[in-house]
Amino acid sequence: MKETPVNKIMENTLEKMREMVDVSTIIGDPMVTGDTTLIPVSKVTYGFTSGGTDLPTKQQNQELFGGGGGGGITITPVAFIVIEKGKCRMMQINNYT
Repeated sequence: MKETPVNKIMENTLEKMREMVDVSTIIGDPMVTGDTTLIPVSKVTYGFTSGGTDLPTKQQNQELFGGGGGGGITITPVAFIVIEKGKCRMMQINNYT
């Protein structure tokens, strides 16, 4: 694929979003209370957009580029893995809102 300013914007946007979310965001750090261990589980959704345009100039072989990009991430807790008395179970979080 030809390298264009829009491609560079998309790459930068995706790279910054990857830096914000890793596997520990989805499967969180264990929390121990007494004989029970809780491990939070989350759902991560993200979206992004980018675009741009090339504008001709009066100078030969030169174009002006205008563009931008952005994205968003949503992290939603969905469950806990519960480890208690040697048994493991999933406790879902119900969202009634």
